[in-house]
Amino acid sequence: MINTIDEKIPNPKEIEREIGEFLHKRFGGAIKIVTPTVAAQETAMGHAPSADIPAQKINFDIKPEELIAYLDQYIIKQDKAKAVLSTKICTHFNRIKHLKLNDTAQPNFVGNVKSNILMLGPTGVGKTYMVKLIAKKIGVPFVKADATKFTETGYVGGDVEDLIRDLVREANDDIELAQYGIIYLDEIDKIASSHHIVGADISRTGVQRALLKPMEETDVELRVPHDPISMIQEIERYQKTGKRDKRIVNTAHILFIMSGAFEGITDIIKKRVTKQPIGFGSMISSNTQDKYQFLKQVRTEDLVEFGFESEFIGRLPVKTVFEKLTEDDFFEILISPNNPLILGKKLDFAAYSIDIKFDDPVLRYFAEKAFKENTGARGLVSVIEESLLLFEKRLPSLDISVFPATLAIITDSEKQLLAIENQETKELWESEFQKILEIEKDRIRSYVKAHWDRLTSKYALSHSDNRIELIADYYSRNITDIEQAVAKIKIYYGEVKKIEKYFLNTHELSLLFDEDAIDFLIEQFVHHDIELEDIVHKLETDFEYGLKLIRDKTGKNRFFISRESLIDSNAYLNRLIKEEYQAIA
Repeated sequence: MINTIDEKIPNPKEIEREIGEFLHKRFGGAIKIVTPTVAAQETAMGHAPSADIPAQKINFDIKPEELIAYLDQYIIKQDKAKAVLSTKICTHFNRIKHLKLNDTAQPNFVGNVKSNILMLGPTGVGKTYMVKLIAKKIGVPFVKADATKFTETGYVGGDVEDLIRDLVREANDDIELAQYGIIYLDEIDKIASSHHIVGADISRTGVQRALLKPMEETDVELRVPHDPISMIQEIERYQKTGKRDKRIVNTAHILFIMSGAFEGITDIIKKRVTKQPIGFGSMISSNTQDKYQFLKQVRTEDLVEFGFESEFIGRLPVKTVFEKLTEDDFFEILISPNNPLILGKKLDFAAYSIDIKFDDPVLRYFAEKAFKENTGARGLVSVIEESLLLFEKRLPSLDISVFPATLAIITDSEKQLLAIENQETKELWESEFQKILEIEKDRIRSYVKAHWDRLTSKYALSHSDNRIELIADYYSRNITDIEQAVAKIKIYYGEVKKIEKYFLNTHELSLLFDEDAIDFLIEQFVHHDIELEDIVHKLETDFEYGLKLIRDKTGKNRFFISRESLIDSNAYLNRLIKEEYQAIA
């Protein structure tokens, strides 16, 4: 009896497992199966769309100054880098939108030079963080990788075309959207050529050459060449559709951003500028000039001497240099209300129902220790983790709900923990916590007041001291950044407006809350964590009968509600009834 094809051929997962086991036995971990990162996506003609994408895919309207203002919320210093990245990225996407809307959008037209970006600067100054923030803000697919993991096509190791496939995966298999993505390569300085290597330098210059076409424009096939699993899946698609599905991504509009510390390049720049007889170099003392000042003078020739191909650097026309951070910069990072390090530690302790607050002296202490480590802002992470680890281990087992992270407590951890275990300092901790809480709220009030227009531009919230106080209260009671706190207050504002509609639709009573009354109701959401239904029930209890009585007797159906009316509804109704009956009389 002849077996069917289904009985002879295992499914792709079984083949992948068997081949993987064979390769592991034969080569150890040196070789792995590379499977496609995207599933089948058929189109009407059996091909993926080209780079000529419908205009509706481009929904970008951010201006450079708006993006800079957004970055200012999260990143300390680096004003020049913020300006360069914001301007060039906004121009890149707005240019695409303009071309699409005006039907001049052939990707290979004369003058279509992409503004790929090269970022230079020491480690831990915010290069990766800035790019991630930008990608999040503009809402395009984003892929980040280290350049060191790639080799030239045809060798064992990562293939640069995998970046394009990853971009499609990040776009949820939407090829059109992926063709507007951002690819970020870190540690790009590590693929500079080593001049002492003889023969093929597959992990350095080979990678540079492999990146040339994607950085400009090329078509990348999503099927992974020479991959048996990919081939089997292609056969299965052909059996289902009767079409050969050649799925292609065009890279004409994919923006490449690259970064690196470039250790040693300042020596090359210094050698060039200091031997100039006149001009800039003649005024520079190589003994006193900061490395950053030299790095700002970087030219293509310096990067070529550093070990990059001139064709590769030519595809990175935009260059920007990041400044080294000082101890004061570290402190500014830590006191920023949007700082992810402090918000992250708040979340760690909140997992054990412990509310932690940091006072300024301990944040200054963290900044000082991190600066001495000379690893940039990354040093802050290790310093904070090391300082809090013992408390994170012991406090969850104690009857503690608040943790005031003061300098005295952090620097004398064993003694402080022993005292709190013996209930000797519980009241002191609670008192210290309240002091820090008020300091934090003062800082948030000042921050919100200074940035009100920017923070509320898309929420249409009118300015008032009450509203600033509400934002500060919400921030201090929750683990959030400022923008999310503002957004939450706007949501609560919308909930109050729903109450007005509810009374009109359900009880035929037109209640109009003034701004102070709205703030009072928002306070109930913020301070008491109650639901909308609870507030509605309370208002119905306090107002429904009295207002309907007035409506039935006078015909009046519109009532203005103030904060005082909400606080003392009986006094409000008595006064209203008296006024209305006097008017009738």
